[in-house]
Amino acid sequence: MISSRRLGRKCAAGNRRSLSTRVLSLSWRRADLLRSSTKPNENGKLKMKGYRMLISKRVWFLTAFVGLLLSCVAGESHAQSKPLKKLNWGTTSLSAAMWIPWLAKEAKIYEKHGLDVEIVLLRGSGQSSQALLGGSLFAAPVALPQLMLANLNGADFVNVAHTVASAMSKLLVRPEIKTPADLRGKKVATSSIGSLGDFIFRYALRKQGLNPDREVTWLSIGTNSERLQALLTGVIDGADVTYPADIQAERKGYRVLIDARKEMVFPTTSVVTTRRNIREDRDTVMRLVRAHVEGIAFHKLNKEFSIKVLSKYVRTSEPEFLEGSYNLFKQDFIAAPYPITKGLEPTYDYVAQTRPDIRNHKPEEFVDASFIAELDKSGFIKKLYEGK
Repeated sequence: MISSRRLGRKCAAGNRRSLSTRVLSLSWRRADLLRSSTKPNENGKLKMKGYRMLISKRVWFLTAFVGLLLSCVAGESHAQSKPLKKLNWGTTSLSAAMWIPWLAKEAKIYEKHGLDVEIVLLRGSGQSSQALLGGSLFAAPVALPQLMLANLNGADFVNVAHTVASAMSKLLVRPEIKTPADLRGKKVATSSIGSLGDFIFRYALRKQGLNPDREVTWLSIGTNSERLQALLTGVIDGADVTYPADIQAERKGYRVLIDARKEMVFPTTSVVTTRRNIREDRDTVMRLVRAHVEGIAFHKLNKEFSIKVLSKYVRTSEPEFLEGSYNLFKQDFIAAPYPITKGLEPTYDYVAQTRPDIRNHKPEEFVDASFIAELDKSGFIKKLYEGK
């Protein structure tokens, strides 16, 4: 099998020899023609006509040669085109929060930006941060508290984009509970003691004047649906739930006591890589961020395709869930997802429970906003939505 490069060289070399022969032939024939035309000849007009036909023929051959040469060069150029850059991107759950990486892959947005992305499912930010630290992942949605803790222990993680500004959890309670004070002496369930949801609602209740550690009993109940069932059957008085369990509970008369999205800034669904990656391969980081930003725009502008992608990955065709998820995330996905550095008191309080020295570090130490800033200032983000 002859490679495209060798074929290109053969085409060029062969045609150079052919052209050289033809040009030489043209020179001799033209000389002969001119010599003969200097003699008296009653058919001078015929001689001139023959000369013109000869020139015309040579022009045709030259044009054909140039066309063939260009086709050979084009073939060689195609063979030398850069291959897609392979990298692994981590996801931490089979939930709508991971929508953008799935969408960017299925819509071939990564390929558009020169990337061949393998999406790897891991269990939570802890596992994804270990994989990122070990180099098996190029980027992952590591939660900001986990990023801070990792960097305090010597990692070089950096957040380059925040897709959602807060956690999407709600504290659903029994109908008779009207205020946070009504939770005194009651039982509340989160996924586990010390989890993000556990912290968020203890933090919110403390802001409302309760001592959640003493005045509320906290239980660990694994999944969203299990906590909902425990609430509906009266086993508990309140539950940390996310969509669609919150909607199901509200329809049965249960109340939203605290909506984390409205109560606090707690950035989630981030794009985290390492400063080493930025130093050594900034171009790939930029292409990944560009594809992520375009994925957000694609989600907002392509409802039907986006819902099909979510249905595929979370393995459900339940219309109400898919429609509701789309409307919720369309609202919450940030079009220009700058890393968030304001209003992070809850995050600092969470990390300070185990690492008080986090207070010595500024939020800007954990982010690099230059990628989103470049896309924003260049007009790239604006163009994604123009005329749509």
